Amino acid sequence: MKNLTVRTSSLAASIAAALVSFSALSVQATDLRVQCYSDGNECEVTGDIAKRFEAANPGTKIIIDKVPYKAVVETLPVQLAAGEGPDIARVTDLGGLNKYYLDLTPYLSAARQKAWQDNFATTLPWFRSGPTDKGIYGMMSQLTVTGMYVNKTLFDQAKIPLPGPTTTWDDWMATAKKVADATKTPFAGAMDRTGHRFAPLAVAYGAKIFDAKGTPVIDDGYKLAAKKFVDWNKNGLMPKEVWGGLGGSAYRDAFEEFANGRIVLYYSGSWQINRMDKNVTKSFDWAVVPAPCGPAGCTAMPGGAAYVGLKRTKAPAEVAKFLDFLSMDANYTEMMSRTENIPANLAVAKAGVTYNVSPLAKAALNSFVADVPKILKPNFDLQGYKLNRAVFQPTAARLGQAVAGEMSVDDALKRLASDVDEQVKAAAK
Repeated sequence: MKNLTVRTSSLAASIAAALVSFSALSVQATDLRVQCYSDGNECEVTGDIAKRFEAANPGTKIIIDKVPYKAVVETLPVQLAAGEGPDIARVTDLGGLNKYYLDLTPYLSAARQKAWQDNFATTLPWFRSGPTDKGIYGMMSQLTVTGMYVNKTLFDQAKIPLPGPTTTWDDWMATAKKVADATKTPFAGAMDRTGHRFAPLAVAYGAKIFDAKGTPVIDDGYKLAAKKFVDWNKNGLMPKEVWGGLGGSAYRDAFEEFANGRIVLYYSGSWQINRMDKNVTKSFDWAVVPAPCGPAGCTAMPGGAAYVGLKRTKAPAEVAKFLDFLSMDANYTEMMSRTENIPANLAVAKAGVTYNVSPLAKAALNSFVADVPKILKPNFDLQGYKLNRAVFQPTAARLGQAVAGEMSVDDALKRLASDVDEQVKAAAK
């Protein structure tokens, strides 16, 4: 009996140990992979906030995979189409990737659903498939506004004052040429190679973007802006390598040209403030000027990046919980302050964000915020259009070919219109 008791005790101990081991495995961390690209320090700040989430949720581990923007645009869609990819991604093609999104709604309490609906009312529709879709798919990690950066030091050296708030694109380019000539600067200006950045120029010169049926069109205003832009490149006002040095719809910014003092004007957006403050402020004075104008008005392009949950995840509840954590006012305020971005959370925007930045960066932020009410409807509509890349990508590809001299601007515009039409029809099948 004694031996039996010993054996029984040993068996019980073994079972207990096994149960402890199983219990430990059952609470083992669930890894959530977050694919992130940074304009400045967004991935690092997200990682810092994630550490607090992990402390409060020991069953979940957040892994930030930092990737170049090109991977988000070109590689991520291929991964998702194959049923692969991360649990969460920071994306800019908000509506275009909708079919891969996880609807967070079932995993949020009624109170948190209301908070999302109230705080992100203006941007939640950007993620949805259409008017009847009421899902909650992601959180804007930044609201962006396009705008024009100027090398103020060059203007001062040339003894030419900055033009006023209603200055047209034509007048900006003409003035920048005078500054460039006076200071022996190689080029007057440059624009990021993307149809997103081109859109405000087009709308300012009368582009409606959509016809009466809501279908994108390359109308007279778009064509006028395209001809101006190609001429600026051909006439040496802009460095041809930015738009003409790449093939297809590949993205390229012109930050280095601006930072190195090779251009007077740089059309990019609010996401560059952190880089400007870090890399340019020490070299020369810069500023963001009011949105350039055209006959139709003075307008910028809204946009931004967002963290979205993805259907392919095996931990949907944890994905929703982490994104909800990021969206909470205190965490979101910290994210905006430290990344120097414009908040899309309306409650945070109303309360205000304190930015610990240089006077130049603070002035730039204020300038971008002031441009938001000026944004014309076609630009808002284009940003919210789920097939907006059917406009953006062919614009970069075809105008890039015209800038490179591979075809005339008229031929480029004909092919651009055909490309847009084909892509929209293909997407509708």
